[in-house]
Amino acid sequence: MAKPAVKETPLMKQYNAIKAKHPGAILLFRVGDFYETFGEDAIKASKILDIVLTKRANGAASHIELAGFPHHSLDAYLPKLVRAGNRVAICDQLEDPKEVKGIVKRGVTELVTPGLAYNDNVLDKRRNNFLASIHFQGDQMGIAFLDLSTGEFMCAEGNQSYIEKLLQSFNPSEVIHSKGSRTVAGALLKNDFTTFHCEDWVYQQDYTYEKLVNHFGTNNLKGYGIENMVLGTIAAGAVLYYLEETEHKEVRHIASISRIAEEKYVWLDKFTIRNLELIYSQQEGGIPLIQILDRTQTPMGSRMMKKWLVLPLKEKEPIVERQKSVSYFYEESDLREELSSHLKHIGDLERLISKVAVGRINPREMNHLKKALKSTLPVKDLLGRQDHAALKKLADQLNTCAYLLEKIEKELMEDAPMLTHQGGIIKNGVDPDLDEYRKLATSGKDYLVQIQQREVQKTGISSLKVAFNKVFGYYLEVSNTHKDKVPAEWIRKQTLVNAERYITEELKTYEEKILHAEERLLVLEQKYFQLLVQDAGDYVTQIQQNARVLAALDCLLSFAEVAAENNYCAPKIASSDAIEIRDGRHPVIERQLAIGEEYVPNDIYLDNSSQQVIIITGPNMAGKSALLRQTALIVLMAQMGSFVPASFARIGMVDKVFTRVGASDNLSKGESTFMVEMTETASILNNLSDRSLVLMDEIGRGTSTYDGISIAWSIVEYLHNHPRCKAKTLFATHYHELNQLAHDFPKVKNFNVSVREVGNKVIFMRKLEKGGSEHSFGIHVAQMAGMPNPVVLRAAEIMKYLEKDKQLKQHQDTMKDIPKNNYQLSLFEIDPKFKEAKDLLESLDINTISPVEALLKLNEVKKILE
Repeated sequence: MAKPAVKETPLMKQYNAIKAKHPGAILLFRVGDFYETFGEDAIKASKILDIVLTKRANGAASHIELAGFPHHSLDAYLPKLVRAGNRVAICDQLEDPKEVKGIVKRGVTELVTPGLAYNDNVLDKRRNNFLASIHFQGDQMGIAFLDLSTGEFMCAEGNQSYIEKLLQSFNPSEVIHSKGSRTVAGALLKNDFTTFHCEDWVYQQDYTYEKLVNHFGTNNLKGYGIENMVLGTIAAGAVLYYLEETEHKEVRHIASISRIAEEKYVWLDKFTIRNLELIYSQQEGGIPLIQILDRTQTPMGSRMMKKWLVLPLKEKEPIVERQKSVSYFYEESDLREELSSHLKHIGDLERLISKVAVGRINPREMNHLKKALKSTLPVKDLLGRQDHAALKKLADQLNTCAYLLEKIEKELMEDAPMLTHQGGIIKNGVDPDLDEYRKLATSGKDYLVQIQQREVQKTGISSLKVAFNKVFGYYLEVSNTHKDKVPAEWIRKQTLVNAERYITEELKTYEEKILHAEERLLVLEQKYFQLLVQDAGDYVTQIQQNARVLAALDCLLSFAEVAAENNYCAPKIASSDAIEIRDGRHPVIERQLAIGEEYVPNDIYLDNSSQQVIIITGPNMAGKSALLRQTALIVLMAQMGSFVPASFARIGMVDKVFTRVGASDNLSKGESTFMVEMTETASILNNLSDRSLVLMDEIGRGTSTYDGISIAWSIVEYLHNHPRCKAKTLFATHYHELNQLAHDFPKVKNFNVSVREVGNKVIFMRKLEKGGSEHSFGIHVAQMAGMPNPVVLRAAEIMKYLEKDKQLKQHQDTMKDIPKNNYQLSLFEIDPKFKEAKDLLESLDINTISPVEALLKLNEVKKILE
């Protein structure tokens, strides 16, 4: 016999209907003053939020798990759910329960996801919160990034390598893609990102293009420079669909979309961004470069600094323009200090105005907006008074928003609370009715005392009382002694043993006012606050521009501050291909040195014609890796517009920076150190350009010595002899055999990081010197690392024996005899005529051929080559 279906309660029936529309999200279901979760959601929420898990009845003999929290605690609990990687649907009561019989109408008012949030507790104010959308088509991809909290919207397209680099640079909190691309998306994204898939029809060109033009109110996308970016616009259109699906309908602050112009920025692949530790350190507790450079005073400045760091410029004019401003601020320390003091008070203008656009700003935040607008005025004034074209240009781009500032000043209370229903928002003088209601609500007792005193004087009833009860409201109480003095217009309501109670028309009118004053006061205050928000909404575009200008100014001031504090120099940005650095230092390491210890600076010179490849030998711990990294960081800092840690720098601009430094095992994914190293190296060699800077550290050390030497040797030859791309290269190695390459190739030079032996000890000088090193000092390093003494002594004994070994000497000699890679011949071999001539010559036996035959064969070769 079939089991009868369990009858649900009306509330649970409503809950299940709403939950069915959002199966992948935790549903926060508003019941009275609480947000409740049920079933699996309750089990999950109780663990994440550490709240009590209980059960509630769900119809006949059925129970369901339940966990909830007070509605006013949403801001505390929501971030925890979202940060745990959950999508959260907030279901609110859409009717006032007091005015409804039966079940209250409810609906999802917002779906918060890791990539879509306005809540300050969810967001990190010093980094963007990007939602990314990816569209896959063969080996090409389109990608779009949206920060809903700021309105920043961008798209790009390219191959997998480019998309991987963008994902690493922008580090989105959530990535969406089509359902049909789950396999390829899984391979690209691995488990590094929170993901969500949409139906395949969302990622269709016609649909997404229409979404974009409708949103921006244009006929096409030419004005945004993305008309022909089919894959990029498909990804961007899907973002707008996702906003609708998640109940984010107020999106006017997303006022434009820009193309991430690959041709404007230095190419940094994902390995390089990681290896150079630009944004994040690979070691726990380590310091990335951003931590040194970021002295910004505003959250939007900090976010812009990160973009500048991962997207260095490769066009001379904008680099020089930034640099001129930094130089000016570097010299004018008083101006720098004054501007910074004003920026401190501006706060997160970018996110504040986004909250205005979507109607989510609260009264306290509106005062923050006022403070930001007020602090912008002296910044505009100071910049406008400077004798500097770029700073005057910044001043001209700042909008005073005078009307809005005046309106907020005039209408909004200085100490307005965060929540509108708490009252105390709108100032006196805005509306006479509002002033009267406030007077009634705040000074009602005083008014009652006035009535009492007036009536005592008028009637002579000295014992007259004014009181209140729930049955008939406010009343006048007269003792029986004075009953005969009661005026005829008073209406008797109640008789007591010793007194009578009366009401008057004035008292009833006042009662009506005082009982509803607070309610009407709140309604009126909320009305005027909403009007204020609407007025502020007219300034979204201007204030967004202010935020961008102030963020750029903040970054430039930060560069100047760091340069002044750390003794950086202004690099010369050259059109030549040479990189010349004198007394270069590592910007991070020099800040971590012990007090009294000085960083040992070094010179580097690289160009395409005389010193293209530098092979750096020297023992481990001598500073080879630091030298490689500091060279790249100095170049990147220069092309960001910053000063650099050196006494002099002339930077011939680079368009790509590649690094292969440090071992990063990927064993969990089945890849060895050597496999990772070879993959990264292959990526470098396949993407070279004529203005590339390549940094390679200990290539080949993950395999046997002979394999390693062979691979390293071959790579250096390839870089030197590449027919089109003369990539400037620093190649650090402990294979001393590679010193031979400098004798074979004119643009390869040997340098070593010097050390000194004092007795049985080794001192690292950390100074780069010409010439190769012949000794690795590995045993000394082992001793310094604390290796047991017997092991160190035995290693030294074995090494002495090996150094005497003739076979080893023979091995050293054979390095000179390695067959030379005749690169010119290999070029000729491209032509089949040369191949035919070569084959003919190789078939001849010179010892047996006659002079006449030789002449005939020579003639034959000549004819082949004609």
